[in-house]
Amino acid sequence: MSASSATGTSRTSWRWAIAVVCALGLAINYIDRSAISVSLPYMTEDLHISETQQGLILSAFSWSYAVMQIPAGSLIDKFGERLMFGAAVFVWSLCTGLTFLANSFAVLFGLRLGLGIGEAGAYPAAAKTVSRWFPQRERARGTSVYDSGARIGSAVATPVIAGIIGLWGWHYVFLIAGILGILWAIGWWALYRRPEAFFGRVSDGELAHINEGREEEARLTAQASTDTAIPVRILLRKRAVWAMMIGFFCVNFAVTFFLTWFPTYLVDERGFDLLKLGVFGSIPPICAIVGSWCGGLVGDFLLGRGWSLTRTRKTCLVVGMVLTAFIGAAAAVPTAGMALTLMSISYFGSAFTIVTIWCLPGDFVPTSTVGVLGGTQNFFSNIGSALNPIVVGALYGATGAFGLPLLLSGVVCLVGACVFALMLPNVAQIDFSRDLTRAQGATA
Repeated sequence: MSASSATGTSRTSWRWAIAVVCALGLAINYIDRSAISVSLPYMTEDLHISETQQGLILSAFSWSYAVMQIPAGSLIDKFGERLMFGAAVFVWSLCTGLTFLANSFAVLFGLRLGLGIGEAGAYPAAAKTVSRWFPQRERARGTSVYDSGARIGSAVATPVIAGIIGLWGWHYVFLIAGILGILWAIGWWALYRRPEAFFGRVSDGELAHINEGREEEARLTAQASTDTAIPVRILLRKRAVWAMMIGFFCVNFAVTFFLTWFPTYLVDERGFDLLKLGVFGSIPPICAIVGSWCGGLVGDFLLGRGWSLTRTRKTCLVVGMVLTAFIGAAAAVPTAGMALTLMSISYFGSAFTIVTIWCLPGDFVPTSTVGVLGGTQNFFSNIGSALNPIVVGALYGATGAFGLPLLLSGVVCLVGACVFALMLPNVAQIDFSRDLTRAQGATA
């Protein structure tokens, strides 16, 4: 479509292309995360890493990732998603590529910390991008597109990384992944723009569609006399924010098992060799891709059927958390096939849930604050991600089996379902005008 025709009455669909580009970034994100978990069983022989050190390495990413969430979200709101999304991908890809040279536990641990610092900006930047490019009634599908990129990355990672290990060894896994991410960052900086400045390609019809339903957001922003991000200290006064953080903590505690100990579980407890790991280990991530798509489609379908935003979001969250809890049942089944089936259902449920979780920042706050609220909820959720590898490693080391860690993960998911059902308030734009007025008065 030419630039001149784009300004006519016909509606373009560039928002979906932007969501797909975000999906590619998140796919690289999860390939880089998964690289260590798939490679670790084979790295331990070269680097002489103990089980305790394995747990520390797997958790190192999550600690720095969690700590940097709020700063990353604030930087995204201040400098914009174009600059900061590209910077995030560049930093984590550099750390991934340098893992090619890792020769000790200390070096590997440090690079994993660096990976977490870089990846902290990915989801808040993608959430802000979708909030800017999509109206609320399409936001679940837009979120499902970029979130499915993470699931595709997880699914592709296991067979591809296993293949690279088999051909050239684990070192080249990180070199190839690092180069891929740096190329994406350069492309993002060169091409991404906001809708109204997208090279004249976004039609008036699409711009009107994107801005549909933003009247309440604009009214509350004007009433608060600010179009800058709401401070974190004010966000933390709201029950909705705490429900988002605690619920996300619960789902992340469980889903991190798939990104860390899952390959080791299949190799050590279920007897998978490298070929079986590459083939069957990709089944749960493939189910997660479908779960992400279903989360977006179901959420927008229910809104289209006239369900309220609150009923829609809560239904998707609670159902998804209950499905995620199936990971606990895998502890009690005798065969690898049954365990893989239950874990596939669990991974499906987690992706289904996470799509709706990442819609919530745009539901509760104006676009100017989506980055910092996304970072805030992701900070708390990734404390769960950081704890999981350590807890699983300690329980596995103490019992010699994964049964107790899996059961604990299932219970945590049920707690999350209760939090979303009972603690999350009505889903609507929060009025911060009084909070900001009191804050301004206190500093006057």
